[in-house]
Amino acid sequence: MELHNLKPAKGAVKKNKRVGRGQGSTRGGTSTRGHKGQKSRSGYSKSFGFEGGQMPLQRRVPKHGFKNINRTEYKGINLSALQELSEKRKITKIDVETIVKAGLASKKSRIKILGNGKLDAKLEVKAHAFSEAAKKAIEAKQGSIEKIQ
Repeated sequence: MELHNLKPAKGAVKKNKRVGRGQGSTRGGTSTRGHKGQKSRSGYSKSFGFEGGQMPLQRRVPKHGFKNINRTEYKGINLSALQELSEKRKITKIDVETIVKAGLASKKSRIKILGNGKLDAKLEVKAHAFSEAAKKAIEAKQGSIEKIQ
């Protein structure tokens, strides 16, 4: 086998379809576009969502809702998760860094402490936001809360 002997596999190379090159080519005349009509003309392109004149889906379905672009998204962490974290690591001060290291939230996420679960330990908690139930539960155990920006 030498370079001048190499050929592609049989059927691997196809010839291009040469359209509109006379009657003898079998693709002359209408050039595979059928007879007349909008789709047979040059420059035709169907508009996005066109359904043949039927009312398109995006116009049939009514507009609904509102997305506030200024909303601040919080990652909710329950008291039960804080209790578990303090027991595992034997700590009383919980801030954003310890929560991120524990894998409960990502670096960029804003954290809100929620009041679900029981709290037995006295904790000093630093977070971006607190629910009312969480505030009461932490302060009931003589713990302290601190809001950070």
